[in-house]
Amino acid sequence: MGDAWIALSLTLKVAGWATALNLLMGVGVGFAMARLRFPGRDLLDALLTLPMVMPPTVLGYYLLVLIGSQGVIGAWLLQHFGIRLIFTWQAAVIAATIVSFPLVFKAARAAFETVDPQLEDAARTLGSGEWAVFFRVSLPLAWRGILAGLLLAFARALGEFGATLMVAGSIRGKTQTLSIAVYEAVQAGQDDTANFLVAVTSITCIAVLLSAGRLVPGRVAARA
Repeated sequence: MGDAWIALSLTLKVAGWATALNLLMGVGVGFAMARLRFPGRDLLDALLTLPMVMPPTVLGYYLLVLIGSQGVIGAWLLQHFGIRLIFTWQAAVIAATIVSFPLVFKAARAAFETVDPQLEDAARTLGSGEWAVFFRVSLPLAWRGILAGLLLAFARALGEFGATLMVAGSIRGKTQTLSIAVYEAVQAGQDDTANFLVAVTSITCIAVLLSAGRLVPGRVAARA
């Protein structure tokens, strides 16, 4: 079971980094999309949501084109900095981040759209700058919806398989996450290991989903 705990540790690290990155990107993009109006806004929204519905293998192919050793970004990093992203745990983080990004973005956008703009305008009339308005008014009023989205994104990152397998592979102790370890255990006929990994993954995801459900603004308001 030693390899199972290593896979669990790596999965938590990958999901943690992916969630942290999505906290920055998803909240920022969600706020901008909730407040700004510009041509092509609906198209941009569709593109940002695309990873949620795109087949993971297709997304993995796109990532290979971008960060592979011969890819647009990957070749540039390798040539100028000697950085090889493909088949590393960092590549797994990139895959998990992109796959789970729409969950944070959509939740953040919806949460910010529920914030009354008059409250933000009132803060501005009292002399608060835009950053102060965001951190003192907008974010505190939207945090429940954002946190729910982050928890869902964390759960999604825990179970990411297709895109991760294509860009990070299945290197035991280095890039083999829980979902990939389950696949490898089943293929090898290691039923005990597979059952243990499935149980750990299922319990973790259920706990996260229950926590996220308690933070949905609509449910909180209904209980009140």
